[in-house]
Amino acid sequence: MSDTAGRILVTGGAGFIGSVVTARLLESGHDVTVLDDLSTGFRDAVPDGAKFVEGRVHEAGRVLDASYSAVVHLAAFAEVGESVHAPERYWWNNTLGTFALLEAMRRTGVRVLVFSSTCAVYGEPRGMPITEETPTLPINPYGSSKLAADRMIGDECVAHGLAAVSLRYFNVAGSYGEHGERHRPESHVIPLMLQVALGRRGTMSVYGNDYPTDDGTCVRDYVHVVDIAQAHHRALRAASAGRHLVCNLGSGTGHSVRQVLEAARDVTGHPIPSRDEPRREGDPAVLVASADRARRELGWDPERPGLRRMVRDAWDFARSHHA
Repeated sequence: MSDTAGRILVTGGAGFIGSVVTARLLESGHDVTVLDDLSTGFRDAVPDGAKFVEGRVHEAGRVLDASYSAVVHLAAFAEVGESVHAPERYWWNNTLGTFALLEAMRRTGVRVLVFSSTCAVYGEPRGMPITEETPTLPINPYGSSKLAADRMIGDECVAHGLAAVSLRYFNVAGSYGEHGERHRPESHVIPLMLQVALGRRGTMSVYGNDYPTDDGTCVRDYVHVVDIAQAHHRALRAASAGRHLVCNLGSGTGHSVRQVLEAARDVTGHPIPSRDEPRREGDPAVLVASADRARRELGWDPERPGLRRMVRDAWDFARSHHA
């Protein structure tokens, strides 16, 4: 896709990452339509200036037409634990929803796609950091549903000339102005810690203290949501017909749950009491990215690294939203 501003459909644009991606696309001069069923997103998260259509990704065919230049596909269910107990929801939404979107794109001639994939497709790799050549062996239905979507997209590129980039995020954090992280119910580590600091819950649950890591808790690679949004913009420009480019997005540095907790205590000035709980099903011990391909192919490099910066930005949003 050229650098010329065009008309773009963003599925899932009422969610945390989708709202920031939409805001940054608007700032770049694109005409953006958001398609979101608001099952996990929020209407007030859709940035001013974007057209909003309430609906499932399966209904993309009633929105898309030949005037669109690209689709940025972020709509998905993304709760690992829920996927273990209700896998059918994830196959229906994440996999069949992507199938319906690809059909709509083929029918209308929209031939550029940037897909929100996930590090969950790698499961629990033996070696770190994780590259795009690391075997994809997901250990939960969420990862399986996204990997199936990735494979469909690759087949579409080969058979029908789609230009596609799959961005495999690691843990996204931070905020951008009025756009921050919130879920119903909240299940993500940093927002949960900040809820304790705000007095909205009494303690922070730490799931698993016996992982093979330095302090026994899970280790994750955190990347700022603004850097994630920038990667989408660069991916639109890098997409080329008939090619499925897959890129990891991460910082290359891992932080344990206890390290994140210490950062949150430092930023908020609150003791944030915690309690240990049993491991959650489907949680790998360590996930740390190599983003060398994204640097090489997209010219992408995180501009807002540092865990404390991400927690501080998330804290600014949490306090503003709480008030």
